[in-house]
Amino acid sequence: MMDLISCYSQYSTQITESTSSSVSPLSSTSCSNYKPSSSCIISPNNNMIPSTQTAVACLYKTTLTNNNHHYITITWYRNTTTQGLQITTTTDHNTITTIFRLNTHTHTHARLFRKKKGSKTLEINDARFEIYYDLSNAVYGAGTGAGAEPVEGYYILVVIDSEVALFIGDMYEEHVVKKVKMNKMEGKYGLVCRKEHFTGNTVYATKARFSDSGNWHDIMIRCIGELDGLKYPVLLVYIDKRVVIRVKRLQWNFRGNQTIFLDGLLVDLMWDVHDWFFHSDTDPGSGREPDSESGSGSGHAVFMFRTRSGLDSRLWLEEKIVKSDDQKNGFSLLIYATKS
Repeated sequence: MMDLISCYSQYSTQITESTSSSVSPLSSTSCSNYKPSSSCIISPNNNMIPSTQTAVACLYKTTLTNNNHHYITITWYRNTTTQGLQITTTTDHNTITTIFRLNTHTHTHARLFRKKKGSKTLEINDARFEIYYDLSNAVYGAGTGAGAEPVEGYYILVVIDSEVALFIGDMYEEHVVKKVKMNKMEGKYGLVCRKEHFTGNTVYATKARFSDSGNWHDIMIRCIGELDGLKYPVLLVYIDKRVVIRVKRLQWNFRGNQTIFLDGLLVDLMWDVHDWFFHSDTDPGSGREPDSESGSGSGHAVFMFRTRSGLDSRLWLEEKIVKSDDQKNGFSLLIYATKS
């Protein structure tokens, strides 16, 4: 993420179709080396089939009644051979500790969780964690809409030191949920950052809500072509089926930032698609040059939606969230998009 942010002034509020004057320090390639290719990252204009969601990671901040803060990350992942869930917590020393994991074996029945319903108790740094979950009837979507994260029929409940620290899912009337909530105090918690990983063609679709009281919005990101046989890429960002950002000559504007106004909030959209065009299939330390001549990079792109409290707010990274409890928490949505 540092490459994505490094192109902007730390006090930048809006840049239209902006770009960095240099590329990643790991690459000696320049934009002038790019040659348009029909096998590039352009998705056919009539292709609206979304890419496959392979992982979702949600970072939550919890404040208990004693003002202790906890950061909990829930990660869902799914591919052709396995499916899983992992819960981690971040300590005061920014150490990430796995407190719960449901993995599957890589065999023909890999999509089934080994144990879909149950509970677990453990202690970490003098804090007692209780985890209750039920994924036995979880629905992950249908057809091309199936993703790594369930959309209904599940719950996960995290209790820290006898206080409800997090609840996600839609099974509010489940006996265990009602019993736990009835007998325990409840802290304050909210979603701080959401990361989604996609692979496939360059059509990425998801939903997001940028504040606790805001509406859910449909978000779609596409890369299409225009002019000269549709070889020149254009980045389109839709919110609720309306184009809010259009970036032409994406091969030159491969990094940039624009600001939109949504639900009464300033929302920065930052993109970094450098590796779509100048991607090396080898380790950056191997000494081999990226494939800049073909323009057919298959690396990943990063898109970040970030809410701000005002025009003078800084653009800042998610890593800073866990370092300052005094800052007013916003919301970040990160999309990692791999062109296969």
